[in-house]
Amino acid sequence: MTAVLEISGLRKTYRGRKGERRALDGFDMVVEAGQVHGFLGPNGSGKTTTLRTLLGLIRPNGGRMAILGRDVPEQLPEVAGRVGAIVESPQFFGNFTAKDTLTLLADAGGVDHNRVFQVLELVGLRERAKDRVKTYSLGMKQRLAVASALLKEPALLVLDEPANGLDPGGIREMRTLMRTLSEQGMTVLLSSHILGEIQLICDSVTIISSGKRVAYGSVADVLAQHESSSVKVRLEPGVDMRPAVSLLRTNGAEITVEADHFVVGNAGNPAQITRLLSQQQIYVYELTPLAADLESVFLQLTGTAPVEGRNRQVDQTAMAPAGGGWGE
Repeated sequence: MTAVLEISGLRKTYRGRKGERRALDGFDMVVEAGQVHGFLGPNGSGKTTTLRTLLGLIRPNGGRMAILGRDVPEQLPEVAGRVGAIVESPQFFGNFTAKDTLTLLADAGGVDHNRVFQVLELVGLRERAKDRVKTYSLGMKQRLAVASALLKEPALLVLDEPANGLDPGGIREMRTLMRTLSEQGMTVLLSSHILGEIQLICDSVTIISSGKRVAYGSVADVLAQHESSSVKVRLEPGVDMRPAVSLLRTNGAEITVEADHFVVGNAGNPAQITRLLSQQQIYVYELTPLAADLESVFLQLTGTAPVEGRNRQVDQTAMAPAGGGWGE
């Protein structure tokens, strides 16, 4: 496959009162043509700095970047017309309508006005095209931003948090749009904190932490490289989970308590769970190995707190030794 985007050894250093801070420290990324590529990282990891540098908004201290085979920022003017992008929060004139906004952008970019209605239809705003932008919700403004990025029918579409402010239905529509654009040959670089969506929509991912790449590859390959040792445990209906949880924690298990079950996160030998519990006449109704998901891999690689809130009670006092699982 042909690489639409190539970044190698990218470095960016900021100087402040506390000295130098390396926002990017030899970062690498490759995005193949026709893919939806997820770009993931916690706040402060260098993700937005990478996108701003790529688009010529920040000058790097070193490394190489290329878009569509052209080195940037030196040759960025040659490919700028084939790149659509949203980076950080989009801003619009509130008294303009969506149609006015996109028409002005079309005129500035030499785009046929028919394209305005096409992109409004694509993002689901055609019925609100004549409403002033100041009456739009945050999610609608995000849709308008995506529409503006699509005006030039770009070969590369760069989207930073496009689902921000969207309800579940809007997120699903955005997912469908990204897949449709990819099937039509457009390459999409998608930055998002909604990891479940990234896992559903993306062909491949890059994970950045502290300015360095910590994972890269197809979603399936990244997940396969970080197999989960977690198992879901459900007791017989009506049985109080607390004695079982206490017993397993005493024996070194890392427990996450959910509403009607619990998860042992370091179950190197799941048989040990049933053995210990049965000795106390506590019987397991369900014992299910959990496959690694993108969120768990992300947390493992970046060492950050969950970005998608889940109502969990996690005990961190009884952790398995490094490199091993409880019950091995």
